[in-house]
Amino acid sequence: MTKISDGSSGTKRSEIGGIPTRYIGIGVIVVLAVWFLFANLDKVQIQFWVFTVTAPLWIALLGTLIAGAALGWLLKGRRGR
Repeated sequence: MTKISDGSSGTKRSEIGGIPTRYIGIGVIVVLAVWFLFANLDKVQIQFWVFTVTAPLWIALLGTLIAGAALGWLLKGRRGR
């Protein structure tokens, strides 16, 4: 059951079984991302502007995931401005 609790900072948080829903959402996304990475183990050619490399697809997907997470982390501070 979803429970609304009042945190010490005066903000309301949703919890399921005592775990904040934000952590549950992050956990679900991480599990799905890892599953997606391991479902794509074939080797592919990745072409950059100047050169081409052959690597497993999961490495390219992991690099894209990390780059997206880094961009999200860097841009999250701009929301409040």
